Amino acid sequence: MKKLALKLLDFYQRFLTVFGYGSCRYYPTCSEYAKWQFEKNSFFKAFVATFLRILRCNQLFEGGIDYPVVKMDKKYKKSFICKDNQNTIIVKFWLVRKKGDNYLLIKSF
Repeated sequence: MKKLALKLLDFYQRFLTVFGYGSCRYYPTCSEYAKWQFEKNSFFKAFVATFLRILRCNQLFEGGIDYPVVKMDKKYKKSFICKDNQNTIIVKFWLVRKKGDNYLLIKSF
């Protein structure tokens, strides 16, 4: 299910956002937020967080910066850092502690 959701988000970002005019009120955009959620959280948790985010993306809310929150498990520790062909370490995401084992997920550019 996660792979299907990620494929649909990729299709949306590549082809359907061309018709829009960049009206997202948050950073990262709602589709990018959903993509990060589905990459790093369970399907149900990612779906609920994305659904709530889309409901908040309207004129009644101010918008602003809203990074995804992930719970740090042992299986995720290696997925935030990778190495390229020359064995150089590349940081894919930065984690900022929020409360307990919860972290804000910030993508490295």
